Amino acid sequence: MAALSIHERKRLRQIGHALNPVVMIGGQGLTENVIEETNRALNDHELIKVKISGEDREDRAAVIDALVEATGAESVQKIGKIVLLYKKADKQNQNLSNLVRFAHLSK
Repeated sequence: MAALSIHERKRLRQIGHALNPVVMIGGQGLTENVIEETNRALNDHELIKVKISGEDREDRAAVIDALVEATGAESVQKIGKIVLLYKKADKQNQNLSNLVRFAHLSK
């Protein structure tokens, strides 16, 4: 995946500000089910927030890196325990895509 430009990242962060986390990673860490659910959410919404529990910053960073690697998504922004992930869908769903639903925020 090509790296996002500064303008694309800014636009995605603007849209991401209005989103709530749709995937939460708990005490069991990164499991196959979490990866599956993240892939499903990325396919439907293209831009999602993921919340990672845990107090250790390095552990959270490792989980984020592993999730990005497993899903093929791109990390747009990391703030505390929340990461904003983006992955362009093969076929954009006009009803579910956050890029379509919140397009008015990036104008």
